[in-house]
Amino acid sequence: MKLVCAQSDLSTNLSLVSRAVPSRPTHPVLANVLLQADAQTNQVSLTAFDLSLGIRTSFHAEVLEGGAIALPAKLLLDITSRLPEGEVTLDDESAETSTGEGLIVTLTPKSGHYQVRAMEAEEFPELPIIDNTEPLNLTTTALIEGLRGSLFATSGDETKQVLTGVHLTVKQDILEFAATDGHRLAVVETTNESPLGDHGQLEVTVPARALRELQRMLAHNAASDEAIALYLDQGQVVFAWQNQRLTSRTLDGQYPAYRQLIPRQFERQVTIERRQFISTLERIAVLADQKNNIVKVSIDSAAQELTLSCEAQDVGSGRESILAKISGEDIEIAFNIKYLMEGLKELPSAEIQMNLNQPLTPVIFTPVGELKMTYLAMPVQLRN
Repeated sequence: MKLVCAQSDLSTNLSLVSRAVPSRPTHPVLANVLLQADAQTNQVSLTAFDLSLGIRTSFHAEVLEGGAIALPAKLLLDITSRLPEGEVTLDDESAETSTGEGLIVTLTPKSGHYQVRAMEAEEFPELPIIDNTEPLNLTTTALIEGLRGSLFATSGDETKQVLTGVHLTVKQDILEFAATDGHRLAVVETTNESPLGDHGQLEVTVPARALRELQRMLAHNAASDEAIALYLDQGQVVFAWQNQRLTSRTLDGQYPAYRQLIPRQFERQVTIERRQFISTLERIAVLADQKNNIVKVSIDSAAQELTLSCEAQDVGSGRESILAKISGEDIEIAFNIKYLMEGLKELPSAEIQMNLNQPLTPVIFTPVGELKMTYLAMPVQLRN
């Protein structure tokens, strides 16, 4: 195998796939990235797979001699990312004359050369392939919007396995993303312009880790309107587009009936400027961080003001008011400030609506006149 490629292409694609390389591989070959070079198409593909998450990316190169080989992912990335810009030659000719040391691959940038030990491509496990189902076509924009508005609300608690993922519902022309960790819930509805065909409604829960990698890969593809093919089979999901592919196991278990958690009627409504709300929360958070991360929100209908306050015993206190459009009676309510800020930062509009009933019932935040997103935050009990 021999190929010539741009250092930037090799480094960028290695960086993307390396995120699927396990830090503690159960088998030595899993610490490698599979490099496949095709002399007919002049395409080089890189694959990493930890037996749960798999990523494959491809790029153009001058392939002088085709072949496949498994290379140590971390070492190769560390070397490649530090090489000067320009062409890099990869060559495993030395493997043929190897003196019992196994495979050796030589990297030759414009100055110097590096050699790394490699493994046979046959040892690398194959990525799952789903070829018995028709793919669903999703738009890049819909996926990016949905992931941005939901991923942050997934749980990090591995004991609540199904909550560590995003629940994706594919309807005829709508993609719905839902994520909850038990304290908050984010639901995003995006329009999917590609018709579903005969599929009807499909639901799947995909691990947040896999979707974060998908989000990162799509960011490189954000300008493209190309459809992304979604393949779904028992326990496995595959996203494929251009020369990229991400495969992941799905999460088992019944996802909570989250729609039932969202109140339909409200006694109070507050419309407020989002950025001002966030910047005020960030200032109050300096004190909230010293104590228990709790912020008190007081709604004053007569003054049309929302007041944020925090008292951190033995440290100090903070209080700040913001103008708002308020309907309904006055109320005091408290939140974990982290949950409040994380949700507000993902609502994609200049103004937001806060809908609430009683001090301990769910509070709903929605963007005004933008993407159809619902963010539910559970208040906490105020202790006098």
